[in-house]
Amino acid sequence: MKLRPAVLALAALSATALQPVAAAAAQDCTITVGSVLSLTGPAGRFGQAAAKSVELAFQDLNEAGGAAGCRIVADVRDAQSQGTVAVDAARQLVDLQKVPVIIGGDISSVSIPIVTAVTGPAGVVQVSPVSTSPTLTTLAKEGKTGGIFFRTITSDALQGTAAAKYAIDQGLKKLAIVHVNNDFGVNMVAEFQKVFARLGGTVTSVTPYNQNQASYQPEVTAALEGDPEALYLVAYPGDGTTVARTWIAQGGPAKFLLNDGMNSADFIQDVGPQYLDDAFGTSSGTTATPSTDYFCEAYNGFAKEFDCQAPAADRAYDAAAIVGLAVAIAGEPDKALIKAAIPKVVDPAGETVHAGPDGFKKALALIGEGKPIRYEGVTGPVQFDQYGDITGPFRLWRIQNGEVTTIGEMSAEEVGRLKAEAE
Repeated sequence: MKLRPAVLALAALSATALQPVAAAAAQDCTITVGSVLSLTGPAGRFGQAAAKSVELAFQDLNEAGGAAGCRIVADVRDAQSQGTVAVDAARQLVDLQKVPVIIGGDISSVSIPIVTAVTGPAGVVQVSPVSTSPTLTTLAKEGKTGGIFFRTITSDALQGTAAAKYAIDQGLKKLAIVHVNNDFGVNMVAEFQKVFARLGGTVTSVTPYNQNQASYQPEVTAALEGDPEALYLVAYPGDGTTVARTWIAQGGPAKFLLNDGMNSADFIQDVGPQYLDDAFGTSSGTTATPSTDYFCEAYNGFAKEFDCQAPAADRAYDAAAIVGLAVAIAGEPDKALIKAAIPKVVDPAGETVHAGPDGFKKALALIGEGKPIRYEGVTGPVQFDQYGDITGPFRLWRIQNGEVTTIGEMSAEEVGRLKAEAE
């Protein structure tokens, strides 16, 4: 594969200052990785936070010596939170730029069409930091991904289960559900309902909504029927803000259960902190490692308008780190070799390495010696199963006084048990 000049196109992002790559990383060749993230649209905050993480991870890798002896950079394309746009962007990266791997998409409605229409047929590795739909597991089981899809976040088959138990534990036993009408929302709600009912909860109504509507008054009016005690809102911050404000304006109780993406400072500010003191939510959790501490300090200074708790930020760093180290193990930007190398980055028999330039220097030295490594990233030690999925704990949080506070954690073992009991 002919190596191209560096491309780092953060489409639709304002001209935030790109950090210069350290002089020590000035290799003579460049390996370009594709990235398709929603920099605009309802999921824009996810994609923007993730893009900064990818940039930081590759900067750290380059400072440590690069991948396969070359600088590694990202050509980031804006999916605009739309599957059709994402597919066009991915095709440009794969067919024209000949990238061997794509980081993305962020939301499942972007990742699924990319893997089915572009990366799967082309055999190009795809690593998503945020896509949680169980459909991606199903596609892998059916042999439709070719084993090229991996993700650094747990499936909604597990998050819906964790959310159901958390709701019951917080006394939220009679809920209306409003959810975004896409693969992510439908699957999350389906998994939630099975476990919630088994645990004694009652769902008074389930109302889907379509993105980018001018008003959600009809959906909220329908959801208020049946006298629910609280609203389970499965959404993205943009549309979710409008739904929540409409719910409050129409007299709905100011009690909410929220999905991971609603852990957003913009959502809290735009709805009004005074209405969210009884808002609870779940997110994929982390097992703290030295990578976690490094990332929080480095990202907060690097990303400026985002902090390390931003949805997608930690998992996007790990996705980029795993991709970069896989290229180093492969020894060249070859899609088949990178596919085989991805699981080797998190080899449980390998020597532990962490995030950041020092951790990556150690990793690259071990790779150069032909020794196995185990990258324990920002979200903790993970392994990929045969479907490219990971398992892990879930963070349980609530909003009070305008701040998101972690109040507990649910283990992967407990979530797995609850899910199995509800099947």
